[in-house]
Amino acid sequence: MWQMPGLGSWVGLAPLVFIFAIFYFFLILPQQRRQKKWQQMLTELKNGDKVTTSGGLRGTIVALKDDSVHLRVPPDNLRLEVSRASVVAVTTPEEAAKQ
Repeated sequence: MWQMPGLGSWVGLAPLVFIFAIFYFFLILPQQRRQKKWQQMLTELKNGDKVTTSGGLRGTIVALKDDSVHLRVPPDNLRLEVSRASVVAVTTPEEAAKQ
């Protein structure tokens, strides 16, 4: 029988390529999209936005700096400076009306 040289190596490599493709489409690509969306959200922050930080603080942005934001946190209207990267969510007025 005739065998094609190098065909056996491709057949052995096919499962590895298939596994890599599965990891890429189900793990890597969604994480990259999530990261891009989060970075866009951070660049679009503005005064008056209601945000939640990774530590669970909820407040309203009163000032923006390059790498930090100043939040007014109820009930005593404390003014806190937190890292911009710690902001995990912006509460839109539509979401606030639902709550």
